[in-house]
This record gives sequence, structure tokens and C-alpha cells, in this order.
Amino acid sequence: MASFNIKKLEDSVVSMARKIGYVIIDTKSNEEYNLVRKLTGNNYPRFHIYVKPGITWNFSLHLDQKKPIYGAKGVHAHNGEYFGPIIDSETDRIKSLLQ
Repeated sequence: MASFNIKKLEDSVVSMARKIGYVIIDTKSNEEYNLVRKLTGNNYPRFHIYVKPGITWNFSLHLDQKKPIYGAKGVHAHNGEYFGPIIDSETDRIKSLLQ
């Protein structure tokens, strides 16, 4: 998973998500936000990012190629890309919009 930080981000999470073209789909109790940006009219493929705001905002990004497949014991196979030029390009795009 590509992780990066941005310091002194003054936006709210909602404002930041709009600025980078993402939609908030979930919030965890630890104030970590779960956001996605669809690449087609379907739900997949999509960029998936976890954001933890603070003095320094932490971003963790990957690309979901298709919906996870859940097994009988609750274990799932995740079809995602965590590294490579597509992830690097999206990371650069987000940084350029927010810095």
C-alpha cells in the first residue's frame, strides 16, 4: 500500500475528498476515513484510500481491481494493486491537488 503524508492540511475531510475527486464511504472509530474514486461507471476498478487527519494527514492508497471474494471462514481474497506506476501517478495527482 502506498503511504504518504501531507502536513498542515487546512481542509475538512469532506472538502479534501471533493478536491481530489473521492467519496467517503466509511468512517472508523479512530477517525480514519475510507474513501474511493471510481475509474468507470461501475464500482470497480477504483482507487481506495484510507485517510487519518491530524497535524500531519496520513494517506494509504491502493487500487481495487475487483470486489473481494469472501470465503466460508470470513477470509477474503483481495484483488488490488499496492505498488507500481498507476499508484505512483495517483499519489502524485493527489499531492499536487493538496499541496
